[in-house]
Amino acid sequence: MTASDQADVDVLSAVAEPWREASLPIADRVKDLLARMTLPEKLAQMYGVWLSSPPDGNDIAPMQGEFTDGLPPFPELIRDGLGQLTRVFGSRPLEPARGAAELARLQEQIIAANRFGIPAIAHEECLTGFATWCATAFPTPLAWGAAFDPELVGEMATAIGASMAAAGVHQGLAPVLDVARDPRWGRVEETIGADPYLVGVLGTAYVRGLQSTGVIATLKHFAGYSGSRAGRNMAPVGIGKREFADVFLPPFEMAIREGGVRSVMHSYADLDGVPPAADRWLLTELLRGELGFDGVVVADYYGISFLETLHGVAGSPSEAAVLALRAGVDVELPNVRCYGTPLADAVRSGAVPEYLVDRAAGRVLRHKFELGLLDPERGARATARGADFDFDPPANREIARRLAESSIVLLANEGGALPLDPAAKLAVVGPLAGDPLAFFGCYTFPRHVGFAHPDVSPGVPMMPLLTALRQELPDAQIEYARGCDVGGDDTSAIEPALECAGNADVVVAVLGDEAGLFGRGSSGEGCDVTDLRLPGVQAELLDRLVDLGKPVVVVLITGRPYALGPVTGRLAAAVQTFFPGQEGGAAIAGVLSGRVTPSGKLPIEIPPDAGSQQCSYLAARLAARSPVSAVDPTPLFPFGHGLSYTTFEYLDLSITSVQDDGVRPEGLVPDGLRDRAAIGTDGTAEIACTVRNTGDRAGTEVVQLYLRDPVAQIARPVRFLAGFARVELKAGQCRRVVFRLHADRTSFHGVAGTSVVEPGLIEVGLGSSSTDLRLAGELELRGPERHPGPDRVLTTPVRVLER
Repeated sequence: MTASDQADVDVLSAVAEPWREASLPIADRVKDLLARMTLPEKLAQMYGVWLSSPPDGNDIAPMQGEFTDGLPPFPELIRDGLGQLTRVFGSRPLEPARGAAELARLQEQIIAANRFGIPAIAHEECLTGFATWCATAFPTPLAWGAAFDPELVGEMATAIGASMAAAGVHQGLAPVLDVARDPRWGRVEETIGADPYLVGVLGTAYVRGLQSTGVIATLKHFAGYSGSRAGRNMAPVGIGKREFADVFLPPFEMAIREGGVRSVMHSYADLDGVPPAADRWLLTELLRGELGFDGVVVADYYGISFLETLHGVAGSPSEAAVLALRAGVDVELPNVRCYGTPLADAVRSGAVPEYLVDRAAGRVLRHKFELGLLDPERGARATARGADFDFDPPANREIARRLAESSIVLLANEGGALPLDPAAKLAVVGPLAGDPLAFFGCYTFPRHVGFAHPDVSPGVPMMPLLTALRQELPDAQIEYARGCDVGGDDTSAIEPALECAGNADVVVAVLGDEAGLFGRGSSGEGCDVTDLRLPGVQAELLDRLVDLGKPVVVVLITGRPYALGPVTGRLAAAVQTFFPGQEGGAAIAGVLSGRVTPSGKLPIEIPPDAGSQQCSYLAARLAARSPVSAVDPTPLFPFGHGLSYTTFEYLDLSITSVQDDGVRPEGLVPDGLRDRAAIGTDGTAEIACTVRNTGDRAGTEVVQLYLRDPVAQIARPVRFLAGFARVELKAGQCRRVVFRLHADRTSFHGVAGTSVVEPGLIEVGLGSSSTDLRLAGELELRGPERHPGPDRVLTTPVRVLER
């Protein structure tokens, strides 16, 4: 046969197999390909394979070793194809080019092994950056929340996605959209904060940034996971349907509807007794039917097996597979245990219909078509895109620096103790002052995987705070004493630290957490606590430092808020950071020196005492201080709190009604009342104020809009965040901040269990925190009670105008 004849045959073959024709609609291509596949081939698209076994006792996922042992050889696992490759980069230290080559080699094997030449989707963790050796370690999500900066979060996610896409990775397991509810939960550091609007806006920005690079984002953990009882990881969740609907769901709804996210991961915990992996109402009726999600649902690692081994709702891998498939779980991760032979047997026995397999496999294949993995002529992304694999370029480090600086919260500054005198005599004390890994969260590569490889460097440059302070303040006299470890009860190093501190003008106490996994740290997945004391003997160290009578500046580097107790009022200053990433040392030093003006705001409350759990933010009036209880839940520092080295004035509140055409109608309120307006229950208002920098240095204020519904059919929060804006101001400068608020932003789930916008009065507050509201007004909603549907307005657009 001549080359010309062969070309004609190839053309006819392509026409005869519509799934190969790139010009056809993806739905038609998926349908045709599914019709050609056997049951084992379809099932092969519905699970992943994780080739790396952990060193003994060093699991990087729950019970990893237990479920890894006994897997068949890789060639056997991929003989019918493969849905996903699990963490080729992020399981052990791999030099970037070697990791890309390894992934490419595996993809070649997978393509050659199955008769359709379908590659796998390669996924990796990416919560604080591409979780691989030598990749930039960005601040942890709680630090994103403290920055209140969706644009910068989106910029970070774009940079993360660009590195992943270049390496041949197709899917990232982030962001976490769980709303923080109990600070004892170890995974609070992975959350963006305690307010669903803040979580939703920043999480959606992350989704948009990551997916702009062609990498699929994956929302975690659907849903209610962070409501686990007593703050224990994977504990049952017992929350009411309104808390579930109004606190836990909105971030997911926002990321689905406004971010267009393509993947969702179910949670481990059971929700009112039903594990999400077996919950058809949750994963199909709610997620797909009500929220409109049309992507792929992936299992949290071993989550389908846990239906049998932890939850006890299945008696075998086959039963677990049937439950998960019926519920709507499309892909088993990270390894196959239930969706292989056990599910095939269930289909052949009639225990589950094959059309459910077609549904799940079809969703996976649609992703692969959308990614271009089956279209070589489009430059399929099954393998890496180039030879230059710098996962920590200067541009990434610059983003990490800006985000770290923006996230630092100045809690208190009595008498102007900060910035530090550049020629001061300083005692820097504490277990985190000299630790280069102090700034790394539990999902950074050094903490998540590197702990099992102690002889390997972290892979990225880092600078301990002690070193950064010495560079920042070259004329200062700085002495250092560790004082104690992060954990443990050894107090032997406290006396030398007190001696060091006694010779100083100012003491800088650097205290907090060591991130880890499953009890290997004081914060992180599986590192839950029973109270909110600083770990180990750090509280004792701090108390004794304060007793010296020297000015003490405490720097907290943590994954959760901690109660400092009575010592707080005796501190000269307090700075809160939430694992600010590899640029954290220089960022904190910059704030202490005054080179950086702090602008971070608390995304979660600081509790008043170690026994506190939830405090008052997002709680109804019953949760406030009351004469009927001896417990005062008022937070030590409230949600949204954060000071600056300059001061800001709020002026000229204006609340006006806006019609659909943008016209502001007259006559709804008396002339001259600029702090009150009326709109329909389907209307829009503009709420605006002027902010002036009244200090002598440039600074950034986070202007926060809060609403309160004083009379409603259910008990409502005392206040809730409805909008925010970061406003940069030079000394003396004014800018006008304009929020466009739709009535839907006042909606809640009422007595009937459905979303409702009620007519009546809404109190409006603008200010610097949830309790520091500088301007107050009223918005009256008029007209019939409304029940917003799936097209309800989810966000409050904001404009910052020059004055």
